[in-house]
Amino acid sequence: MNTERISTAAEHAMERALAVLSAGGLVVMPTDTVYGVGCLAFNSEAVARLYLVKGRPENKPIPVLLSSAVELDSVAIEVPQPMRRLAETFWPGPLTLILPRRPSLPQAIGPGDTVGVRVPAHRLAQRLLSAAGPMAVTSANLSGEPPARSADDAEMALAGRVDLILDDGPSPGGQPSTVVDGTTDPMTIVREGPISQAALGRSMS
Repeated sequence: MNTERISTAAEHAMERALAVLSAGGLVVMPTDTVYGVGCLAFNSEAVARLYLVKGRPENKPIPVLLSSAVELDSVAIEVPQPMRRLAETFWPGPLTLILPRRPSLPQAIGPGDTVGVRVPAHRLAQRLLSAAGPMAVTSANLSGEPPARSADDAEMALAGRVDLILDDGPSPGGQPSTVVDGTTDPMTIVREGPISQAALGRSMS
């Protein structure tokens, strides 16, 4: 397949991305951490294709990105109050929370009954998510390879595999998000990232 690449400065960039997503396609998009590749979170066929395109192991869940914390309850249930405090403190930003997932979320998102959720601090990503709704998004690279920090990186890895690449220049963060498991007591830091354990602890006190 041919992979289309559009600058986010183009007037039709958002319209084109929404059309691709609505048709079940895969879109590479900039975020505040690294470039991601994603699809509509509630489209199980698109999510299954996302696993295939990345060569991602089926036992490794795909996170869901939201436009704001207001949407949290659309994909997660029984969210502990401490996790809501973390969301209020660090969203939008490089923090992924693992939470009990809403049963209506496709099983294709990953095994088990949890989902990783994040709100990116990136203007284009937020615009797209606000218009499209929750998206299943993972780093725009082949599984096991370094994350893409630019549209060039993503194109080298995924050209011919995805429908559209939105080019917004180099990613401002360059480092994957901090991941916290909110289903354990106490919470568990699954992956250290831009938000430190000390910062997380201060927000919980």
